[in-house]
Amino acid sequence: MKAFAFLLTLCVLVPAAAQTRFTYSKGQPLAPAYEGWMPNEDGSYTLYFGYINTNWQQEFDIPVGPDNDIEPGGPDQGQPTHFYPRRNPFLFTIRVPKDFGTKEVIWTLKANGKSEKAYASLKTDYQIDKQVISTEVGGDFGSLRDELRYNIPPELEVAGEPQRTLKLGEALTLVALAGDPDNLPPRRDGKPQPRHAGKPLEEADKAKAAAPARTANVANQTARPPAALVMESGPGLRLSWIVYRGNAAAVTFSPDQMKTWTDSRMWGNSPWSPPYAIPDPPADGKWTTQVTFQEPGTYILRAVASDGSLFTYQNVTITVTK
Repeated sequence: MKAFAFLLTLCVLVPAAAQTRFTYSKGQPLAPAYEGWMPNEDGSYTLYFGYINTNWQQEFDIPVGPDNDIEPGGPDQGQPTHFYPRRNPFLFTIRVPKDFGTKEVIWTLKANGKSEKAYASLKTDYQIDKQVISTEVGGDFGSLRDELRYNIPPELEVAGEPQRTLKLGEALTLVALAGDPDNLPPRRDGKPQPRHAGKPLEEADKAKAAAPARTANVANQTARPPAALVMESGPGLRLSWIVYRGNAAAVTFSPDQMKTWTDSRMWGNSPWSPPYAIPDPPADGKWTTQVTFQEPGTYILRAVASDGSLFTYQNVTITVTK
């Protein structure tokens, strides 16, 4: 009885606000994120950036300028101008020289009337490696195994010219070639995947393809308690196209693209969305997608290849004329 009274007292003392978490469809801030830095062999450093859009539905188009500015050296340093919902980590990088010292790179974003800043520096607390990236994105179902420090990012090649022009209403076919050279982390179902962009399965992998695959238990994926502080994503080579710059509402991909932002809702067509299973990759590592545009303008489309832990990007600039 005394134990019950003690617990009841605790419940009364904890403020109601501390027990309540709200989610919002729109109207909330958009914040840039500094993910950390890695040293390069030539002595320079690579700074990693992403963002968090705290809305579940509202997306933003913020042109490079005062409201989307990276300094010094800006305002344009390769950042996105279209912002999808929720967390979009490790989206672009900036290389700084070996004498960068105690300087900072500052990314400013303004959305829904509020400005937010990310301050990038070489403070030791911000140094990361490949395992940290995997952990931050919930890769390999949140695994911390040491092999992930030596993971090789996917190979990626987009066929065709990096800059293209077409007329409004025309369909454009995009062909992306991707592979996972070290098969790390491996798919949980044991299925093979292309090792090199645009090349067929290797002989050993063909034998695996002929064997029956292990099937995942959907109930286990949907009902299991969380095992990590971040959302988890299953391993396996995948590729999606996103709108990196331009009005995404005017762009239609066929087939629909798997989300690259961390949608953790059930059945959300997202690697972070239970009970999502990573689709089998094409045996030849070739993804073919059609895209159409409803408005003229200049768009940057980005191919995103991932093994579930690391990402490789390639952009294509499309000019759509009337």
